[in-house]
Amino acid sequence: MSQRREVINLKKISELLVKIPEDIIKGCQDGNDRSQERLYNLVAPVMYGLCLQYSGNEDDARDIMQEGFIKVFNKIGQYTGKGSVMGWIRRIMINTALEKFRSQMNFYTLDEAIIKESDTVDNVIIESLTADDILKVIQTLSPQYRLVFNLYAIEGYSHKEISELTGISEGTSKSNLSRARSILQKRMKDMYSNRMKT
Repeated sequence: MSQRREVINLKKISELLVKIPEDIIKGCQDGNDRSQERLYNLVAPVMYGLCLQYSGNEDDARDIMQEGFIKVFNKIGQYTGKGSVMGWIRRIMINTALEKFRSQMNFYTLDEAIIKESDTVDNVIIESLTADDILKVIQTLSPQYRLVFNLYAIEGYSHKEISELTGISEGTSKSNLSRARSILQKRMKDMYSNRMKT
């Protein structure tokens, strides 16, 4: 099994935690304001967390989510019922984040020979960090590293799919992921070390 498939699948968890009643979906498709408000209230907390993963700060996350919900309400008539509505909304939010950051990013192709995978992060370190801690560490990544890391490690996209979504080569996707992992490992170790000193 590949390392990517061993990570916790956050999109599946969000689909299990949030069940959207059919009447809300139908109401949104009919343009009912109350149904739109109910849908927003149900899924906004999960989608805000998703938007935070892709942004470097809360303001950008709120902007992405707001733009994403406008698209959701404008396009919900296109939702056919195939697959979960949470998955459909999630894809819209990710695409909105991609649109926002694509023009701002300079992806780097790193020489694979000089990318040295650092030691894996000890389980003791991982267990000492909260979900908020890990999110904060991910947010410290540069936009291009954060984007590739999220798409690969959290969303489960392949490097080929990332290449198609972002317009970068598969090799660039791989090298940016490798660098992101290396940075995350170092920063998680540093965070743990600092806590042990206090």
